[in-house]
Amino acid sequence: MFKSFRYLKPYIISVITIFVLVAIRAFLNLIVPNLQGSLIDSMIRQLEVAPELRDFSDIWIYGGLMLLATVVGIVAIITSGYMEARTSSNYARDIRNAMYEKVQKFSMTEVDKFTTSSLITRITNDITSLQSTVNMLLRSVIMQPIMGIGAIVMAFLVHPQLSTVLLFGVLAVFTVVGSIWAITYNKFKKIQVLVDKLNLVTRENLSGLRVVRAFNTQDVQAKKTKAVAKESYDINVFVNRWFTAMWPTMGFVMQLITASIIYFSIKGGFLFAGSTLSAGQLSTLIQYGSQTIMNFMMITTTIMMLPRAAISANRVMDVIDEFLTITEAYEPEELPEKIQGEIEFDDVSFQYPDADQPILNHVSFKAEPGKMTAIIGSTGSGKSTLINLIPRFYDVTGGAIKVDGIDIRNIKINDYMKHIGYVPQKGILFKGTIKSNIGFGQEVLDEALVKKAAQIAQAESFIENFEMKYDSEINQGGTNVSGGQRQRLSIARAIAKNPEIYIFDDSFSALDYKTDKKLRSELAKHIHATIIVVAQRINTIRHADQIIVLDKGNVVGIGTHDELIKNCEVYLEIAQSQLSKEELGLWTKPMDEFLKNQKTLKAQWDN
Repeated sequence: MFKSFRYLKPYIISVITIFVLVAIRAFLNLIVPNLQGSLIDSMIRQLEVAPELRDFSDIWIYGGLMLLATVVGIVAIITSGYMEARTSSNYARDIRNAMYEKVQKFSMTEVDKFTTSSLITRITNDITSLQSTVNMLLRSVIMQPIMGIGAIVMAFLVHPQLSTVLLFGVLAVFTVVGSIWAITYNKFKKIQVLVDKLNLVTRENLSGLRVVRAFNTQDVQAKKTKAVAKESYDINVFVNRWFTAMWPTMGFVMQLITASIIYFSIKGGFLFAGSTLSAGQLSTLIQYGSQTIMNFMMITTTIMMLPRAAISANRVMDVIDEFLTITEAYEPEELPEKIQGEIEFDDVSFQYPDADQPILNHVSFKAEPGKMTAIIGSTGSGKSTLINLIPRFYDVTGGAIKVDGIDIRNIKINDYMKHIGYVPQKGILFKGTIKSNIGFGQEVLDEALVKKAAQIAQAESFIENFEMKYDSEINQGGTNVSGGQRQRLSIARAIAKNPEIYIFDDSFSALDYKTDKKLRSELAKHIHATIIVVAQRINTIRHADQIIVLDKGNVVGIGTHDELIKNCEVYLEIAQSQLSKEELGLWTKPMDEFLKNQKTLKAQWDN
């Protein structure tokens, strides 16, 4: 937990000021019981003399000092409270920003390791828990020790014999709170794990709500959620039951201390005539007894809460201190403002962490500027993995990916990403307007460029149907537009960036054939860049300049559509499942002869 305190360094002056104000409050709280005791004794003395001989000046002095101490204490409380809130809020803001900035640098390896739901919990619940703990520590780390120890010292100065009762009270506090801590400690970590799990289940159910309804599994999913919620409920009730029991127990201890002081003061004869204990001193002792028990209870409670906060701190710092698998080169090479955009896979292999075998094996090809390179293969062949290596969502585990002959690992990530327009398989939109989504990432929004990008992406037709046109609101996640519209806006966003390299990860799958064809035609007409497309549909890529065929992580064919139909069995199988013989252009020769030729060519390829 102490590692997280480094984010308090910029506010060290505020922290010191808070400690000074808290110390002043503690000192004032310690002298008030003495002033009150002296006031009581002075009043009793004046009541014992004849009315004409009474002098109330001491009473006014003690009363005035008590009032002054109260006023100064109130000012100190208000000032320190404001500074505590501001300092803890700044601390939480800085640590949250640091965590967010670190997550922005994560590769998909780190995201997969922590999981999205856990990262959300850490950046919200855990940091809020840390903020509350820091706020509490700023107030109590000085206040409670001074008050607790100071009250015992002051009580001993008043009456050493009766003050020994307080030591037994302190021992009782440590025993009770320590026992509760021992019983509940192991539950705190599990609570955090269950919060992650509950977030995961809830997020899964909400994101997959349509599927859940379509398969009529609401009851099954509800049972899963209820099971996690029930487990979380049981643990929280268990912990809170013990914490709830602590306060009345401490109240009982305080009352017992008060009763003991009164009992022993009478039994010991301290209150009789000629005794060494006055009524004011008895009142002072009782107040110091209450202060002692209350502050030592707060000390032990704070100590008991620290492990829970430490768990949150560790979870947060685990993210901030996480080793990045993708880092900047020590001496990165400079990229010019405009690049050619040639992408080369040079004997590239890739294996996921903890996987048994590589997902890509010795992949080599070039994607040239001004041409479309398509990637196709069966499910699990490694298409999306290959695409994710280009923008460095993952780094290769073997070989190299080069842009214009430079290993992308030797280029500054931000400089490299400026030249890439990426469209994911699932269109992602942000809350805002259509205009802000298409112009996402642009420092100055170029409306002409936004409209041009929308035209090329075939989005203009439906945008013009909206009442506010390009200023129409988009809900979070783009829930108020269709899947095809969402995808076209995502494509328009990449086009508006005007990069030298375009990556489409099966981005045309949500489009109908007519829109798909027209969009590809517009891309070819207006975009002179390196275009890399992952697709499942043959019609999407059949006119590509180069098609890479993947099978189980291996390149089994490279060429145009017509070439691959003749010499790549895997491509032919995919094509046969989607196209008719007439579309394939194979009706002129018997199929059995054709397939025989494929086996011969495959054997030559393997050799």
